[in-house]
Amino acid sequence: MTTTAREAADASADRPEIPTRLLVHALVREDGTVDAGELYTVANVLGMSDQQVRLCVKRLVGEGRFTHEGRGRKAVLRAVADVTGSLTPDAAYVRHAYRQDQGLAPWDGTWHLFAFAVPESSRAARDTLRDTLLHLGAAPVQGGLYVCANAVEDLVEAQARHLGVLPSVTFLTSTDLRMGGLDAPRELAASLWPLPEIAERHDRLAALAESCLAVLDSATGATDVERLTLAVTLASAFSAAMEPDPLLPPELLPEPWSGSRARALTARCWERLLHTRSTEGRSTPRLFRLYEDALAVAHGRERGERVDA
Repeated sequence: MTTTAREAADASADRPEIPTRLLVHALVREDGTVDAGELYTVANVLGMSDQQVRLCVKRLVGEGRFTHEGRGRKAVLRAVADVTGSLTPDAAYVRHAYRQDQGLAPWDGTWHLFAFAVPESSRAARDTLRDTLLHLGAAPVQGGLYVCANAVEDLVEAQARHLGVLPSVTFLTSTDLRMGGLDAPRELAASLWPLPEIAERHDRLAALAESCLAVLDSATGATDVERLTLAVTLASAFSAAMEPDPLLPPELLPEPWSGSRARALTARCWERLLHTRSTEGRSTPRLFRLYEDALAVAHGRERGERVDA
């Protein structure tokens, strides 16, 4: 691997750690197989030892997720089921992020609030509901009261109903939220969500994406192994940046916002990766298709239609 490509794969010490299990899942191809030689090569580039990979493969086979044919680097793994679904953030979530970036999902000034008082006897359900709210981008205002800038009532209600605590949840909206002396939307957002930490994650993603583009745009291009390494690293960094992002509307964020820039650079990387075919005639990992579907809206298309149609 070239020095430049290795630097892009490493993306400095800030690169999110990539679990060996995720790497195996990421290299599952459209025909459901994983080439062991390819797996070990990419793993080594990412700093994983052969022993680490062998143990992971043994566990996955033991769990019934893969079958194993052959020995060493000449072996072939076959996925028993599609194990790649967890490698990308929810497509609707990604689609909403890019619609916001393109100004297609403006904020209407409404805050969405959720209050609940679930008894200690249902502590597990209470904790799960709280985690659901945080996952959906809500922030705690005070004990048992959460606020979100996006309309997620249907998702919260569905979870509360599933947990059996819907009668304990109150839903309300407000256009004049005030916390103490704060009532300006941007000031409220800055006090409720850890925007500097969120921006830092996106800055790391942007730096990685720029490194990836440098490799893909170089005169020599990227080898198959380099493409796979870049794809896995980029997917891991994208998830690390997106999962804790509440996707606040642009009207509530500092300008310019790191998230928009990072997502634009990521979309450019995947566009290049998706259109650089294998030089050895191998099928493409499912990971590429998953991101092609998730990021289609970034290029103004979704199922062949214009996003603004």
